[in-house]
Amino acid sequence: MNKLELPALLLTLFLGACSTGEKDNQKPNIILILADDYGYTDTQGYAEHITGVGKEKMYYETPGIDRLMAEGVSFSYAYANQLCSPTRASILTGKYAGRLGFTTATPLRNTYYNQNLDVPEGLYAHDVLIHEDKIDIEMAWINGKSNTALPAGTEYDHGWDEVTIAEALEDYHSAFIGKWHVGGHGAEGYQPSDQGFHPIAYYDAGGSAYYNWRSHWNNRSKKNFPDMPQEEWKIGYAGEETGKEYLTDDLTTQALRYIDERADNPDEPFFLYFCHFAVHTPLQAIREDSLYFAAKSTLGWNGHDDPIYAGMFRSLDNSVEAILDKLKETGLEENTLVIFFSDNGGLDSRITFGDISTVNAPLRGGKACLTEGGIRVPLIFKWKGKINEGKWCDVSVDCTDLFPTILEAAGYDPDIYYKRLNIDGRSIMPLFDDLNNSKSEYDHDTRYWHYPFNVKMRSPYDGECLTPHSGIMEGDYKLIFDWHGRLYLYNVKEDVSETNNLVHQMPDKTRDLFSKLMTWLEQNVKDQYWPKLNPDYDPEKEVRRDAPFVNLYEAYRKGEDIMELVR
Repeated sequence: MNKLELPALLLTLFLGACSTGEKDNQKPNIILILADDYGYTDTQGYAEHITGVGKEKMYYETPGIDRLMAEGVSFSYAYANQLCSPTRASILTGKYAGRLGFTTATPLRNTYYNQNLDVPEGLYAHDVLIHEDKIDIEMAWINGKSNTALPAGTEYDHGWDEVTIAEALEDYHSAFIGKWHVGGHGAEGYQPSDQGFHPIAYYDAGGSAYYNWRSHWNNRSKKNFPDMPQEEWKIGYAGEETGKEYLTDDLTTQALRYIDERADNPDEPFFLYFCHFAVHTPLQAIREDSLYFAAKSTLGWNGHDDPIYAGMFRSLDNSVEAILDKLKETGLEENTLVIFFSDNGGLDSRITFGDISTVNAPLRGGKACLTEGGIRVPLIFKWKGKINEGKWCDVSVDCTDLFPTILEAAGYDPDIYYKRLNIDGRSIMPLFDDLNNSKSEYDHDTRYWHYPFNVKMRSPYDGECLTPHSGIMEGDYKLIFDWHGRLYLYNVKEDVSETNNLVHQMPDKTRDLFSKLMTWLEQNVKDQYWPKLNPDYDPEKEVRRDAPFVNLYEAYRKGEDIMELVR
């Protein structure tokens, strides 16, 4: 949709909101806090819920986020994408990341735009030229591409212009703080200010130093990509000085200042999208916090054994609690919806090659995987007086649902967006009064993932590097398609650790979900974002001797029965 059409849509939405007979004309403020690489069991309340172990036995400490849980509704089955940029694109648009070309999260990589190259027909200016890890073993597939910038209607987008949640909330003051990472690595025209936000402080990259970061964020003159067709590098803006030496504390202080400012403007509601870098690498914590956790007797519980990581969690948790305190102090608590979410699962030490990280057990795998440890994350909603307190919802939801949920909370009619913008998500507002979805008013039952990359992360199945994989979840069943030629079918409600592969027990279900996944990919994901067969692949050098490569997609296209090929 072109943004020139947005005013007419918003007028329609406003009239739709009025026609619902809304009694309270005061729109709520909305704060969405997005953590980075924050796993399911990194929160004490979630860890207790899934393991039954008391909080006093745990290593990490999250009293602030646990307080948020006690004052709101927590979702047991909330799903992100397996990496951060895809999730961020989905949150901003309400669409599956694969449809937008966000198939991974890249560090600073060459794109057609930042290299000032002609864009091949069918490709996008902000597609990466090449994105690959250094992997020495044989690979049957060559990596696909990934988009790096959310289309904003510039000359390079050729009419492609995504409407963001900030642009949809026309009568809100929308502000952004923290990690952006959907702006083409500092591309002009794709930063928060170009997508409906007032940028308080931001950095358009996957990670940031937690100390001495300001010069990097404020760098405009020295472009990392000299051929970029723009005079200044728009990589970031550190915001006003706060006197804080640690990044998480600095961003939190800027958020608290913003809330204070908005409390003085009660006639205009605000939307604050606060994207922490914590707990993404580099692992850097406040020294006093690390020393505290180094001496803690519960070190090692559930594989949580790094005091620096634990210290980073403490700073993130302090941030959440400070925001809750500020809302109460300013009198905004009862008219503010607070949402907490993570962009993907934790970086699990069981799948890394030596990196210090967390453990997502009993969930399997972690960041970059489509197993539960990679995509199932905490999601918490608090709205005093409007949402029940201390409740759990076991209905499956995902990151595309945040867009329409925020719209409905703000008084808009999300049905109009479903039709006009063709979004994938559905509002979960009905679930707050119907936690079991007994009335079936929340009807988003099928969700999709796509990751066309060989990655230097250990597969949770064989310990070798991850191969391209895609997934579909319908109801309680999730099918993971490993493009190397393997299928995994799980009932995630009954098998939390995904140890019982149901592929051969439920062949008809497997065929059905695989067909639906392939159909969705063919209809929604452009060709450049698919993996390509490696013409130089030598099966004799395959290290996965118990799992030789099988091209299940080719067999499917030929009409063959994939169940005769699946091991």
